[in-house]
Amino acid sequence: MAPRKEAPYGSWRSSITADLIVGETVGLGQVICDGSDIYWTELRPSEGGRTVVRRCDARGLISDMTPDDFNVRTRAHEYGGGAYAVRDGIVYFCNGADQRLMIQEKGQAPRPLTEEGPWRYADMCVDTERRQVIAVREDHSEGLAEPANCLVAIGSDGRTTVLMEGSDFYAAPKLSPDGRQLAWLTWDHPDMPWDACVLWLADIDAAGALSNVTRIAGGDGEAVFQPEWSPDGVLYFVSDPTGWWNLYRWRKEKVEPVCPMEAEFGLPQWVFGMTTYGFADAGHIVSTYAVGGQWQLGRISLETGTLSEIDTDYSDFGSLKVAGQRAVFVAGHAMAPPTIVARDLESGETTTICKSTEAPINPNQIASAESVLFPTSGGREAHGLYYAPANGGYVASAGELPPLIVKSHGGPTGQTGRSLNFKIQYWTSRGFAVLDVNYGGSTGYGRAYRDQLQGKWGVVDVDDCVAGAEYLVAQGKADGARLIITGGSAGGYTTLCALTFHDTFRAGASHYGIGDLSTLATDTHKFESRYLDRLVGPWPETEELYRERSPIHFAAQLDCPVIFFQGLDDKVVPPNQAEAMVAALQEKGTPVAYCPFKGEGHGFRQADNMKRALEGELYFYGQIFEFIPGDDIEPLEIENL
Repeated sequence: MAPRKEAPYGSWRSSITADLIVGETVGLGQVICDGSDIYWTELRPSEGGRTVVRRCDARGLISDMTPDDFNVRTRAHEYGGGAYAVRDGIVYFCNGADQRLMIQEKGQAPRPLTEEGPWRYADMCVDTERRQVIAVREDHSEGLAEPANCLVAIGSDGRTTVLMEGSDFYAAPKLSPDGRQLAWLTWDHPDMPWDACVLWLADIDAAGALSNVTRIAGGDGEAVFQPEWSPDGVLYFVSDPTGWWNLYRWRKEKVEPVCPMEAEFGLPQWVFGMTTYGFADAGHIVSTYAVGGQWQLGRISLETGTLSEIDTDYSDFGSLKVAGQRAVFVAGHAMAPPTIVARDLESGETTTICKSTEAPINPNQIASAESVLFPTSGGREAHGLYYAPANGGYVASAGELPPLIVKSHGGPTGQTGRSLNFKIQYWTSRGFAVLDVNYGGSTGYGRAYRDQLQGKWGVVDVDDCVAGAEYLVAQGKADGARLIITGGSAGGYTTLCALTFHDTFRAGASHYGIGDLSTLATDTHKFESRYLDRLVGPWPETEELYRERSPIHFAAQLDCPVIFFQGLDDKVVPPNQAEAMVAALQEKGTPVAYCPFKGEGHGFRQADNMKRALEGELYFYGQIFEFIPGDDIEPLEIENL
């Protein structure tokens, strides 16, 4: 074994390169089981961020279903999700270029099912008996105060019928096994679906008309997630009247708990088509669930309500689908990036279907996550995952402590997980320590923890990131003179607040982050247009509070270098947010860099831009903290340095 080289933290060379992350890695998305075939979506940065549907057939042969000139993507709610459905080998999908709903029959090229127009479609439910697709439609016609959402049925001839309208938002239409009932979800301003969300049930006749509409559960501080029909026609769903997202069912005209426990079986519905459970048979559910923020896989007996843990190597689970005695999901663990796996529920055998990357992993350059629980403001405790620098080829100078990057996730209802994340290992393998913070407001710890951010956004999340950094410094795990904070979207806002209103951090990176809450409240898309009513306060009644929480108005207090990355087509956080902050820092004389990306929205999908964001952030830190990265990086302009 070659001796380890002595080199400063941050300057180590690593095999986990930006090219590997963006060029040799794909994003694995929504899983669908259709008979013995498994389908999923695959986001390809190397193809300009195009998403395709792929299929693994009963023989294990994998093929692309989406032709080269199509992109499976819906922009409903801007965040999308639920962009395709499959039934009997027929694929229905929303085409990214024109947002038309397409049908792709076996062996045929896709053809449009809907007309061109100002509509976006998502969350499709295939109704074979009536030869139609039931979907959420978002209408962006001119003259509307905001886009109008509704449930529609689209016939095989393309004729569209509105089934339900009047609520601000719709999701998750689910047809009963006998085709006689339809369930769906709605919510209204100012609620987000994890604040309050209502489950509805209606009869549907032979012509597809709805009647006997009944409110089953949810609303008034109760949030329903993922309605699902059992094979024997019982309606199940996840809801949180107890403060925990647990499983319930509608049986004999009443709601019954299935498996009460202090655990989370649901997720915040940021995108359509999210799933955490499915039916092995009429008597058993297979589900993912979180206890203390740790996700597991389990099997629930519907007769006794008992849950039995299914032992796996995985720590994160996504898009779970169950077809008979087979569970299929996107999984990850400490030494494996996201992978689509199929688990035989009888034998316990697990089969790998598709990996997000085939790149070899050097275990000597992988940092493991260490759970940390640390004290924070108001006598609270906050959660995080700490990663020490890890690279078997290098050692730092004696007595040197590593620079620390504090990561603030988006949402802000998101949650960081323990599975292998190359975007974290990119930093740790170069000699940075990382703290990935699950601040108050994060998912996975029950509603009380999630609600800590109500009225306190820009305070609780920031306090927790600051406290986590100071905790690790006190533990001797980080250099207090080289503390960095970074985040995207809501995490970018937390980053800018921490840099502006506290003196803990010495540099930061904002990826499409928010600098002015007032602008966000008046210039964002419908889905989030009233989100801040709960996170901050009602607009415009609490306008002064918005000002007090907006870093843009206090740029004079921001005395450390910041780099900004921004998509110029971002409808969620428009570019003017970053541009205003950059201008303020330029005028003040604070070191600042700005990287705008044409053709990118909220989050980067194109390989070149994703690479530039990673390498540009590393270059920026090297310039600020006076070390030379081990990578060959194209320089970027840093003003006022």
